[in-house]
Amino acid sequence: MNKGLRPFFDASGVAIIGASSKPNKLSYGIMKNLTSYGYQGAVYPVNPSATEILGLKCYPSILDVPDPIELAVIVLPAELVLAAVKDCAIRGVQAIILISGGFKELGAHGEALENEVLAVIKSAGMRMIGPNCVGTMSLYTGLNTTFIGGMPQIGGIGFLSQSGAVLGGIVDLVKGKGIGFAHFSSLGNEADVTETDMIEYLEDDPHTPVIAAYVEQIKDGARFIKVARKVSRTKPIVLIKAGKTTAGARAVSSHTGSLAGAHSAYQAAFRQSGVIEVQNLNDLFDVSQAFALQPLPQGNRVAILTNSGGPAALVSDSLAMHGLQMADLGAETQDKLRLGLNPSAQVANPVDMLGGAEPGDYEAALALVINDPAVDIVVTILVPQSLVNPVEVAKGIIRVAERAQKTVLACFLGDPAVAEPRRVLHANHVPMVVYPESVGSVLGAMWAYAQWRKKPAMEVDLVTDIDGRLAADLLASATERNLGEAFTRTLLKSYGIDIISGAEGKTIAECIQIAEKIGFPVVLKANVRGVLHKSDIGAISLNIKDENSLRQGAEEMAARIRLSMPDAQIESYLVEKMAPKGQEVIVGMRRDPGFGPVMMFGMGGVFVELIKDVAFRIAPLTRMDAEEMIFETKAARMLTGYRGETVSDVPAVIETIVRLSQLAYDFPQIEEIEINPLLVLAAGKGAIALDGRTILNMIQE
Repeated sequence: MNKGLRPFFDASGVAIIGASSKPNKLSYGIMKNLTSYGYQGAVYPVNPSATEILGLKCYPSILDVPDPIELAVIVLPAELVLAAVKDCAIRGVQAIILISGGFKELGAHGEALENEVLAVIKSAGMRMIGPNCVGTMSLYTGLNTTFIGGMPQIGGIGFLSQSGAVLGGIVDLVKGKGIGFAHFSSLGNEADVTETDMIEYLEDDPHTPVIAAYVEQIKDGARFIKVARKVSRTKPIVLIKAGKTTAGARAVSSHTGSLAGAHSAYQAAFRQSGVIEVQNLNDLFDVSQAFALQPLPQGNRVAILTNSGGPAALVSDSLAMHGLQMADLGAETQDKLRLGLNPSAQVANPVDMLGGAEPGDYEAALALVINDPAVDIVVTILVPQSLVNPVEVAKGIIRVAERAQKTVLACFLGDPAVAEPRRVLHANHVPMVVYPESVGSVLGAMWAYAQWRKKPAMEVDLVTDIDGRLAADLLASATERNLGEAFTRTLLKSYGIDIISGAEGKTIAECIQIAEKIGFPVVLKANVRGVLHKSDIGAISLNIKDENSLRQGAEEMAARIRLSMPDAQIESYLVEKMAPKGQEVIVGMRRDPGFGPVMMFGMGGVFVELIKDVAFRIAPLTRMDAEEMIFETKAARMLTGYRGETVSDVPAVIETIVRLSQLAYDFPQIEEIEINPLLVLAAGKGAIALDGRTILNMIQE
């Protein structure tokens, strides 16, 4: 547990440096919150121009503040912050919340000032949240260092946000809806405390069974994966990522670089670490609340109870879209439902009790359905009617749900009519959503997390039969950034990746000698400076069967190249054995600035960017990671014998992915590398790299 963060939520004393008695000032709002929600620690306003604020003695400097003091909240102009932080270090303050803006977010000058502040923080052994944040809240201690109006209900969600505005909006959004929180934290610029630090702290917090997060950027991707993977074994992490598009991203040359957009690294990291990513704020808290209130589902079979067919149809669609299926109710269950419900009711799944269904109908039907062995999850839907009391329906659901071990979710459509039922349901551990479409999002997240929890923890598989010295020497000798197949073949071979037989020739005569040595038929490829995709300019001749065909193929290939690139010069040729039949896939890597090597797998060949049937993971990989990548794609169906096709050597693909992953991890100067295509032979016959390319970072650090 990151114990240094405790004072942000449970400090014995708090000083507000820059406190004001003016109600229109942020610091006044902080003072008011610190004295309004039951915080039992000492509160010290610091302002040399005041003697008292909100009935509390005001001190001229943090150096004058008495014990106990663990936390300081700084609300000063940026130019005054450094001196205040130095005084905090002298006073022995353990933690600082820097509300003030005017730092890195404003450019180079602000970044330099932020770095000076951080240097003092580090040297003094303090911890700091911010700058440019709105503070923290603990619902359990009443410590509220924000200037946000009001506090939500106490509960089990620990929420962290890189955006103060999002945090403030959410506090207002959830008030009165029975969604309970343990802690809130606004992290701002994350000069010191990051989202990963906060997740690590909340891992051992007894009040926080669920962690929710709004994230814009993760700085240290490798550490995030390590921490989140550990925390997710015991607590769900539900996260929304802002900034998913690749607008403004640098131009890339490889297929991998083109397909691995900015968000693909985050998605891969979340999958590998068990983080549940949601797509909107509504789902963030619906999903988090469900985790906080209900047991994880033991299966994906869902029964629906409803008083209206339309919402049930929407829920059914939503379930199917998120990997859940409709349960087949047993004959005995249906017979008992038929006896107890309106004769016109539909007793198969969904169980439609019709518009006049009473609270007793919901309770009795739920008791029957939840005990059916074919059911893992029950969704109860209510469209409020004028003659039916929604609160009584909620109470009936609660009486059954509290005795059951299965997952129960309520969907009550409406707004004012369902406000009180929602509070009643949430207070009694039954999560409620308003929109039918949300049901699949919530239950799909719970089911995916339940499956992830059951997966064995795997260690990264390090490959030992490699020639690291050869790879290092080869990379050190490179004089160009964009390197084609001739270079990449040797690099791949150094890490034990099988390549097609062949060699490089400078002249046609050398090419003929190579072809005679490896045996016809062969493939002839031209190496043209600056060209990575040979097929784009016709720089490949296939199925050359003899010497004359090779000469003719070389002439025709040169003509095609001149037509596409009049100034192109052929630097050399590759002569390779004509490949046998097999399935073509692509394996590649693009280095992400935050997460490092992002591995890609998908359908190979020239149409990879058109088809975009790809999956991503962050290196280094386990063999389970590699296998999951394969089976996330439609390419897996081709490899496993789709429509009578030969079953391919999937273990050989896994081995290739793992080896390329380690190569990328071992050599950070490789920005992009890919094998396209990797020819996958029949089961037990292996996989062969037919083409490849490498892009290096030529800047020496």
